Amino acid sequence: MFCFQCEQTAGGKGCTKVGVCGKKPDIADKQDELTCAMVGLARAAEGQTPDGETDALMMKGLFATITNVNFDGDRLDELKNAIQAEKEKLGGAADLDPASLWQGDPDVVSLRSTLLFGLRGTAAYAWHALLLGKTSEEVTGWLYKGMRAMGEEHRIEEWLDLIMDFGQVNLKCMALLDEANTAAYGQPVPVKVPMTIEKGPFIVITGHDLYDLKQLLEQTEGKGINIYTHGEMLPAHGYPELKKYPHLKGNFGTAWHNQQREFDGIPAPILYTTNCLVPPRASYADKIFTTDAVGYPGLKHIEGNNGIKDFTPVINMALTLGGWAEDKKITGINGGSEVMTGFARGAVLGVADKVIEAVRAGAIKHFLLVGGCDGARAGRNYYTKIVQEAPQDTVILTLGCGKYRFNDLDIGEIGGLPRIMDMGQCNDAYSAIQVALSLADAFECEVNELPLTLVLSWYEQKAVCILLTLLSLGIKNIYLGPTLPAFISPNVLNVLVEKFDIKPISTPEADLKAILG
Repeated sequence: MFCFQCEQTAGGKGCTKVGVCGKKPDIADKQDELTCAMVGLARAAEGQTPDGETDALMMKGLFATITNVNFDGDRLDELKNAIQAEKEKLGGAADLDPASLWQGDPDVVSLRSTLLFGLRGTAAYAWHALLLGKTSEEVTGWLYKGMRAMGEEHRIEEWLDLIMDFGQVNLKCMALLDEANTAAYGQPVPVKVPMTIEKGPFIVITGHDLYDLKQLLEQTEGKGINIYTHGEMLPAHGYPELKKYPHLKGNFGTAWHNQQREFDGIPAPILYTTNCLVPPRASYADKIFTTDAVGYPGLKHIEGNNGIKDFTPVINMALTLGGWAEDKKITGINGGSEVMTGFARGAVLGVADKVIEAVRAGAIKHFLLVGGCDGARAGRNYYTKIVQEAPQDTVILTLGCGKYRFNDLDIGEIGGLPRIMDMGQCNDAYSAIQVALSLADAFECEVNELPLTLVLSWYEQKAVCILLTLLSLGIKNIYLGPTLPAFISPNVLNVLVEKFDIKPISTPEADLKAILG
């Protein structure tokens, strides 16, 4: 096998024997075959108008190959067979040879891989929007265009142009998902979320899919079962149409990579709605339910019909297990017992006058967007330390699951506003971009001239598509860590450094000194 798509890839070069994520060689091969089948589907669809079923297969196929999503060989085979059947309906076309995916000129492989990994992240966002009835011909069409590019010859400059074009398309995809979520659940509002698990039956829901959470809340209403979010589901508490359910009680634990420890012996079922599944321990594997693109051999799976799902098996298990006999206090990484969320663009721009006044008065000197993915690699405490050591006149914006490194810290307020503002899931980078553009308008300057610095952590392919969007917008001086992507060749890195001044993180002290002068 060969895989270098995630931040924790073996030796910082690539997994060749078994994936650090737990992926076995046969699963890696099946995912490569699935990817190459999607190239064939994209070729077959060229010059035609694919229907919704074809579009859904393209999204699901890309989604299933994201890190920590699907480890189930049978389900990957089923998906590939469905794609092959759909391809034949369109007249047929040759698949890409899997051996060619990771071979060739190192710079071409680097750029081709960067585009492929970005497409995987965008497909996941497009899938979530699709389930809420929102689609974009431009976004979906670019998935086909991008997959056809995997089997085409392009000069280095052409690959770079494709990647920058794709970054703009992912911005539109994030806007589409933002529209879908806010239309369905309302504009997020700031809210404090407890981390104590109340006694009695409960269900933990993890992943990103708010539609699954909405259905679970509806189906558990009045049954005496409490619902707790985990990982990237935390921002659900800020949405009015979700927070109105009184049995959406709080948040369980921290980021995805801690689940083996946090779920050990849990007296409740866990519902996995998207990526971030870690191969489970026996102590809780029988309590896991997967749905949608998530798969793992031997785990129970909830199928859907056009997104509609029956969570009765999950509910029955929650009632049978009964939860803990007494309230159980669970804390964040730094010992905090509650966290805040809900500072999406509506909430932040709603107090823009206070923010602008605080900047002009000197109360706020700088904004740090410390966001992205969390992971298990040593050195990620950098993100905790940079927040702790940032001066009191600095505001911390955050999003994604990287925030669990510091979101339970109490670092005070500025002008009645908390210094840590959680803007939501990774796709809510759209909110952060809109806030930055609005502030730039208010101060009559370019985004790169704002007292704003992005300090990003990455792990998987959603972070890749977001980074490409930021670059396509011309945003510079991004600090990236904890390591640079293995799929970025030295020559490509040089281009990114020269054009966008991307910087690898060093130490919190040194980086803060460089950022703040």
